[in-house]
Amino acid sequence: MTRTSPPRRSPLRRWSLAGQILLLQTVVVGVTVAAGTALAFAHTRDLLTDDATRVARSVAISVADSPSVLAALDDPAPTGALQPYAERVRREVGVDFITIMDTSGRRYTHPKPSQIGGMFLGTIGPALAGRTFTETYTGTLGPSVRAVTPVRDAHGEVRALVSAGITLDKISDRLRDQVAVAGLTILLGMSVGGAGTALVAARLRRQTRGLASDELSRIYEHHTAILHAVREGLLLVDDDRTLTLCNDGARELLGLPGDAEGRKVSDLGLDPAFTAMLGAGERRTDEIHLTRDRVIVVNAAPVRSGRGSLGMVVTLRDHTELQALSGQLDAVRGFAESLRSAAHESANRLHTVVTLVELGRAEQAVEFATAELRAAQQLADRVVGSVREPVLAALLLGKTAEAAERGVELSISPDSELDGELDDAGLDGRDLVTILGNLIDNAVEAATTATAATTGTRPARVRVRLTMDDGGCVLRVADNGPGLAEEDAAAAFRRGWTTKGDGRGLGLAMVGQAVHRLGGTIDVAHEDGAVFTVRLPLRKGDEA
Repeated sequence: MTRTSPPRRSPLRRWSLAGQILLLQTVVVGVTVAAGTALAFAHTRDLLTDDATRVARSVAISVADSPSVLAALDDPAPTGALQPYAERVRREVGVDFITIMDTSGRRYTHPKPSQIGGMFLGTIGPALAGRTFTETYTGTLGPSVRAVTPVRDAHGEVRALVSAGITLDKISDRLRDQVAVAGLTILLGMSVGGAGTALVAARLRRQTRGLASDELSRIYEHHTAILHAVREGLLLVDDDRTLTLCNDGARELLGLPGDAEGRKVSDLGLDPAFTAMLGAGERRTDEIHLTRDRVIVVNAAPVRSGRGSLGMVVTLRDHTELQALSGQLDAVRGFAESLRSAAHESANRLHTVVTLVELGRAEQAVEFATAELRAAQQLADRVVGSVREPVLAALLLGKTAEAAERGVELSISPDSELDGELDDAGLDGRDLVTILGNLIDNAVEAATTATAATTGTRPARVRVRLTMDDGGCVLRVADNGPGLAEEDAAAAFRRGWTTKGDGRGLGLAMVGQAVHRLGGTIDVAHEDGAVFTVRLPLRKGDEA
């Protein structure tokens, strides 16, 4: 089998991101400095050439306007007077040559005395026409920038010509001096820039852990893919209680807005208990919280790195379906427990019947057996006849037996009547079990507490009424316990509220959540004890 080797990365891509940025910045700085140097060199050369041209023009005009020059031209041998004058001026002003010549171009002066009497090398036509001009020309001293101007007498006639110039070699020498100074400045700038680049690269290397750019890209892609793929919710809250990260699962479970990241957790409209948990900064394990529509299992843990605290990571799991199934399981378990209790009681009664038969009291045995069967059958007939929803009927039978074991009389109102088509009307049986089961459990607990407080002189009772009213389902559970104060009634459906003082109150909170999910309402009143009335709207077949 032929094995294909993985594609090889280029040497540059194997570098860390900091190394690549260092190289890139070095190249950018180098190219910038080189381009700047070239532009500066060209600009400086042009400036020096222009400056030399202006100097040569000014010197030539000044010499041509000198009265001593015009006076010397009247001498048959003007060189004797003009040569010393021209050389003195040349040395004082710093030009390379001043040449005074006749109108034919024959020299009267020259820096090299051997060139006196020779013909001027260059253009003189414009000057003979009375105009001063400049040019770059190669003469006896080499290439030079020169100016040529006429010498006029009192009548304006051109008597002679004056040329002053600076050689290009001298300009180049000045340019090299300028470049040397600029080179030192550039070297200093590159050193500072290189040091700054190295510091930035070192800091970036620490922050990126020395990873290459493709590795960072891959990590980011994996990070994004994981955040969007997992169904569990994930939150990251910093020490300032600001939400810095949330994935799609958390947005769905908590109903977070699109701009949740970057906002304080207290501004997100979450449940107060959940908000307090996020702000506490403490480790939490499998803690149950309720939103308006869901039961959520929360785990939270503070996170730290070498640079200090990163805040807190919170994971969320949807426990709604499992909690509903747990409620149904509790109902089935209670029903099974009631059957076990009934079986135990039946066994006792059967022994009683057998003993009565053995004692020859057959009539009493038959009367005893039929009375017990009649009571059990009446209870089952009343429940099944009133509540044609099988799950709720089973729940009520189980809760009745469970309440009887605890010494509580649980009765179902004779006018109770509940249709068996609740699923078609948009009422989920699991939600109904959650609502009714928790209300009965709380009522039995309250009635038992009140009975214990009165040393058993007051029988514990719980009454259940299930009816269909005005297109809705009404569930009413009343007890003869201590009841609820008005201020407690408003807080009873929040997570953690309980009369037991253990802070684990969840039953009524789940009731409130299920009622809200079904679009219903809950009323709490006080008669002989607490009365909870739940109204759930029924939806048409096309709305369900």
